[in-house]
Amino acid sequence: MALYSLKSNLQYATLKTLSLVSISVMSPQQSVQELFRTADCVCFDVDSTVIQDEGIDELANFCGKGDEVKLLTAEAMGGSMTFQEALKKRLDIIRPSVSQIREFVEKTPIRLTPGISQLVKDLQDRGVVVYLVSGGFRSLIDPVAELIGVPKSNYAGFDENEPTSRSGGKGLVVRRLKELHGYQRLVRKKATWFVTDFQELIHSLTIQAK
Repeated sequence: MALYSLKSNLQYATLKTLSLVSISVMSPQQSVQELFRTADCVCFDVDSTVIQDEGIDELANFCGKGDEVKLLTAEAMGGSMTFQEALKKRLDIIRPSVSQIREFVEKTPIRLTPGISQLVKDLQDRGVVVYLVSGGFRSLIDPVAELIGVPKSNYAGFDENEPTSRSGGKGLVVRRLKELHGYQRLVRKKATWFVTDFQELIHSLTIQAK
């Protein structure tokens, strides 16, 4: 029994070593692709990712405050204020009423990024949990979530008491999701794999690592 146990351990160690070697010879992009293929949870940003527009900019245009918000955005991009400060100042400029937000949602078509609906479906069919993590308003994100089949409970969005209203908040949300649900392979984004088309992600789900 001792010999059998030793042999089994050696076989396991060999297989584990081979697995580590196969991962180590992958390029950074291949490693991220493999992580994406085997993920149990994937988080997507919403503005300019799931949808083609920046929700708060579109709301500002709808309320006649587009130019003012654009100037503030340019200033914020220079690093003169935190994300939370910039967001608050934008809202102070727009000052949208509940009725304006409701009218905006009703009259503004959602422009989904091509391929996102299919990608979400493919991930969910594989048993992967999909979340939307955004600094936008819940009232603007809810219709997007419904359109692509993501439960509203799987969305973290703007609220002064929520992490997504602060700089670095999205990363904090991801860490909390891992702690709360025990996800082992949660994917948010990786700079080593620059994706410009959701079709690339859809295709990557069908490719086996070499």
